[in-house]
Amino acid sequence: MKWKRSERLVDMTQHLLEYPHELIPLTFFAERYTAAKSSISEDLTIVKETFEEKGTGKLVTMSGATGGVKFIPKTAESDVREVMALLMEKLGHSDRLLPGGYLFMTDLLGNPRIMDRVGKVFASAFAETDIDVIMTVATKGIPIAHAIARHLNVPVVVVRRDSKVTEGPTVSINYVSGSTRRIQTMVLSKRSMQSGQKVLITDDFMKAGGTMVGMKNLLEEFGCELAGIAVLVEAIHPEEVLVDHYLSLVKLHAVNEKDRTIELEEGNYFLEGGK
Repeated sequence: MKWKRSERLVDMTQHLLEYPHELIPLTFFAERYTAAKSSISEDLTIVKETFEEKGTGKLVTMSGATGGVKFIPKTAESDVREVMALLMEKLGHSDRLLPGGYLFMTDLLGNPRIMDRVGKVFASAFAETDIDVIMTVATKGIPIAHAIARHLNVPVVVVRRDSKVTEGPTVSINYVSGSTRRIQTMVLSKRSMQSGQKVLITDDFMKAGGTMVGMKNLLEEFGCELAGIAVLVEAIHPEEVLVDHYLSLVKLHAVNEKDRTIELEEGNYFLEGGK
């Protein structure tokens, strides 16, 4: 099959978007399109300029025998603020109030378009960080974890509250919930991670951060390293937050269950260095 340049550009762009953070040799594209490497390089220059102009991400070229190109998804500041505004608009309705100062978010977590945008925003912030695995706690953190993993091109591991026979041998720890001060349990299959891996942990909602501390302690049991923390919504809490250096998109400033009002503001994404 003889590929026209326009066809090569479309197919090449789609392939790069589907395999972010993966080094693709120029020979792969040259053989795929039966084209000279010089032609492929020219095509990639067009894709690179378009990605950067539209704020889609950046295309990194690596030279040498093992060189190639790698697509790094990035999100412009204006797009990040648009996602924040969308989340605040959705979460600001009084009918989302739940007992204990929580918000109903299941519909948002189940919306693939919104979650994909959230995933890209967090992936953009951690684009230059070495991350091998995304970790979250079942069940509501799973959509966020998979959305981030999609744009970082890494696997997801899910921590559970109880052991499942299908998980095989597991590691279990007890931790103190930051908001309720109750002892709770986390369980993770021994096959889930390997020692030395760098892990990004994430969840949908954080009050005092007890769950995050529990996951950090679990990482230590596996000999893994914390690479970052991503939270969709954080709540202002009277007690000191138990974790440092986390990114959030929305901050739940205050709720009034009697008046059915919700006060939201932008999270600390930009304050903590998210880009």
